[in-house]
Amino acid sequence: MDKLNYNCLIVDDEPIAIRVIKNHLSEFKNLRLVGECNHAIEAIEVLSKTKVDLLFLDIQMPQITGVEFLKNLNHPPKVIFTTAYRDYAIEAFELDVIDYLLKPISLLRFSKAINRFYQRVNETASSVTDLTQNLPADHLFVKADKKLHKVSFNELVYLESYGDYVLVHTEKGKITVKERISHLEEQLPQNRFLRVHRSYIISIDKVSSLLPGLVELGTHKVPIGRSYKAEVDKRIARQ
Repeated sequence: MDKLNYNCLIVDDEPIAIRVIKNHLSEFKNLRLVGECNHAIEAIEVLSKTKVDLLFLDIQMPQITGVEFLKNLNHPPKVIFTTAYRDYAIEAFELDVIDYLLKPISLLRFSKAINRFYQRVNETASSVTDLTQNLPADHLFVKADKKLHKVSFNELVYLESYGDYVLVHTEKGKITVKERISHLEEQLPQNRFLRVHRSYIISIDKVSSLLPGLVELGTHKVPIGRSYKAEVDKRIARQ
C-alpha cells in the first residue's frame, strides 16, 4: 500500500512549523501536499473540496484548537498532531491519532510518524479485504457451452435434475449444466433455497403459491416429494 499517493494537509498558524513539515514531506515521494491552512476554519473549507488522507494538525491555534477541530469532524482523515505542548498527548491519543509530534520536529521522528501512518493504512486495507472476503456470495458459476456462466441468486428460480445434468432455470432463461444437483446445492445459501424433491431445488423468494403436491414459481410448477413435504410446510407454508 505504501506505493500509493496520499494527499496531505497542514493546519498550523506558525509559518516556520509549516516550512519544516513541508521540507520533511519532500523526502517522501508518495506524500503529496494539497494545502496549507493557518486555522481550522480554513481547513474545513479545504476538506470539503479535497480528499485528504493525512492531516498534520497543530493544537494551539486561534479561535478553534486542533483538538476541538478534530472532535467536530464527522469523517476525519488520519491525523498526526504537531505541537509544542505535551499537555494534550493523552487526549490526542484518545482521538485515535496516528502520532503526536513535539516541535521542533526532526526528520527522524517525522519518519517514524509516517511509518505509523503507512502501517495504519495497511491495517485498514487488510480489514476491508477480510470483510469483503467474508461476505456471503450472491451468485454461483456454472459451466456450459465451454464457458462459465455467472448466475445471480436473485435471478435463479429453480434447479431441475436429469441424472448427471441440471437445468438451471433463471429469470433470463435456462442453462444446461453437466453437474450433479447435490454439488450445486452445496453452493446455495440454505436460507434462500430449498430442496423440495430429489430432482428439484427452488428459490424460496420466487414461490408464488402452494398447491397439493406442487409449488408454483410464477408460471413454473415444481413437484414436492413426499419425504420433503414436512420441510416445505415448515419453511414456506408457515411463513
